[in-house]
Amino acid sequence: MNPWIQLLCLWVLAALMMTLGWMWQRPRSNAGIVDVLWSCGVGGSAVLFAMLGDGAAWPRVVMAVLGGLWGMRLAAHLWKRVSGEPEDGRYRHLREHWNGNQLYFFLFFQFQAYLIVLFSLPFLSVAHNPETFGGWIAAGLIVWLISVIGEAIADAQLARFRSDEANRGRTCRAGLWRYSRHPNYFFEWIHWFAYVCLAVGSTRFWLAWSGPLVMYIFLRWISGIPYTETHALRSRGEDYRDYQRTTPMLFPWFPKRTER
Repeated sequence: MNPWIQLLCLWVLAALMMTLGWMWQRPRSNAGIVDVLWSCGVGGSAVLFAMLGDGAAWPRVVMAVLGGLWGMRLAAHLWKRVSGEPEDGRYRHLREHWNGNQLYFFLFFQFQAYLIVLFSLPFLSVAHNPETFGGWIAAGLIVWLISVIGEAIADAQLARFRSDEANRGRTCRAGLWRYSRHPNYFFEWIHWFAYVCLAVGSTRFWLAWSGPLVMYIFLRWISGIPYTETHALRSRGEDYRDYQRTTPMLFPWFPKRTER
């Protein structure tokens, strides 16, 4: 199937899914479902393109398994938050800023459908890869395992910290969070290099690099770190400012010593 047709099919499915998600959040006032659906959509796009692609079998099968499992793990983790906690502070802020205007929320959900298509481009590259390189497939598996295990550990450490009422209003500095303010984002970014490995040999290899590049741009300057840290400063104030002064933003490294 023509790659453009594949992207169009994905966009239609993503737009429909996000419309249903928008309808779900209206009576519940919880737009966090958009993150769950985005994870399902991106992971699902790996499976869809693996089925529709005309490339070598092994890269497509590995991509479908890795992309699908990544999406399922992240969606399950986010759903646990959405279903068990109040609306995320980022979306509460948007709800207040937009005065609850549902048209704005609908457009926001549809923008996420577009982002699903954008983040599916590395999968499209792999799906049309005619080559099978065992070494690069092994490298992709190793990168994927490191990223998913690292992100799962960071998520679990943060969840354990937040579950303790004594930590309310405090900043998590446990485990990986001692070395990076956003270790979950760091491993999320690393994850996209797995598909660069799987795409080696593809005539559309350059598309695979859109994954780590676009993800870094979004995490660093658009929807990841800026929103998260703005909310953290509102809720934790000076404690988070101290965390910013001593702990690297994204790439893990040893924390700075505070002056006494």
